[in-house]
Amino acid sequence: MRLWVALAIGWALAGPVLEADALDSLQRRLEKAAEPRILFVGNSYSFKVPEALAQLAQEGRHGVVVERVTRGGWTLRKHAGSKETLARIRGGKWDVVVLQEQSQLPSFSREQRGEQMIPHAKNLVEEIRRAGAVPVFFQTWGRRNGDLQNAGAFPDDTFAKMQARLIVGYREVADAAGGVLVVPVGEAWAEEMKAGNGKRLYARDGSHPSAAGVLHSARIFYRFFFGE
Repeated sequence: MRLWVALAIGWALAGPVLEADALDSLQRRLEKAAEPRILFVGNSYSFKVPEALAQLAQEGRHGVVVERVTRGGWTLRKHAGSKETLARIRGGKWDVVVLQEQSQLPSFSREQRGEQMIPHAKNLVEEIRRAGAVPVFFQTWGRRNGDLQNAGAFPDDTFAKMQARLIVGYREVADAAGGVLVVPVGEAWAEEMKAGNGKRLYARDGSHPSAAGVLHSARIFYRFFFGE
């Protein structure tokens, strides 16, 4: 059982035994595939992570194909309504499709998530499963100083507060979509923040990842997918 992989990177979701089984099943599928195929669906947070993941896999002697369909600022709602995105999901013979929501939306209120995020995420998960692939959610990180753009809704916000909301939001959508695995990248960033090393992960805007942030995120995906 590879539960240690999940625990080592801070993964904690409801139903740990079932989730561990699902993770084990995913890792075994990737092991058995001659050339695992992974697609990232998201926005600018996912621009460089797929390439970094492919490089790590190559260094680890895993022959993989990692591609992306990403647009700056896009939500899962936009992807669910995009003919291009749906065509890529349906026609790529993927093993895994990674879904990454707009960076703030999962941290909003439950009502907002229920209207703006969850229905569209569920539609994409259904498309992915019909295509024979495994969906996973990319749990992103809180902004370095919290959500300053929504100070009215989140006064005195911080990274830790925003990260806590993101964790709740991704757990909620994962449950609503029928038990989808969540890759806890944001939680791994939180560990770096607690250790005093987190600021290096951010670009100057305090939102997007620096080169170090891209590599750190890719390493979490690598451990999650390959158990190494």
